[in-house]
Amino acid sequence: MTVTRLEPALDPGTLRRVLGAFPSGVVAVAAQVDGAYVGLAASSFTSVSLEPALVSVSVANTSSTWPVLRSASHLGLSVLADHHDAACARLAGPAEQRFTGLDLHATADGAVLLEDAVATFDCTVHREIVAGDHTIVLLRLHAVDDDGGSPLVFHRSGFGRVADSA
Repeated sequence: MTVTRLEPALDPGTLRRVLGAFPSGVVAVAAQVDGAYVGLAASSFTSVSLEPALVSVSVANTSSTWPVLRSASHLGLSVLADHHDAACARLAGPAEQRFTGLDLHATADGAVLLEDAVATFDCTVHREIVAGDHTIVLLRLHAVDDDGGSPLVFHRSGFGRVADSA
């Protein structure tokens, strides 16, 4: 006889609150698709590999933006600076207003980058892995730039800044 132990479901509100104890940076993921800017904000950005050069973001499976964005030949990732809290809120808002008032530029391959970001990455989709209610998107890096500055930090459902350690 096989006994299967089922864990009780974790409360989503509690889980979100506890996971929010871990601070993260925020990136804009954007591209030019059919002549229009398309993008979203993600706080799940992380480095994955140096060889090959890979990073990842996680996107909700319910996203209506990702199916459009993933069709782009290149994606731009911009690490938001500590003064980008309003830009981040805009990028997480209604799709038709996400780029209003933002200083952006597109590369020849269609990657869209925020002008005064802390760092930027030009990348392509390497692989997608469905993981629960999100998809982990592995991205291959083709060009990077480090503009310096201090990143925007997302912590406990709010924005913060990195304090100088000096």
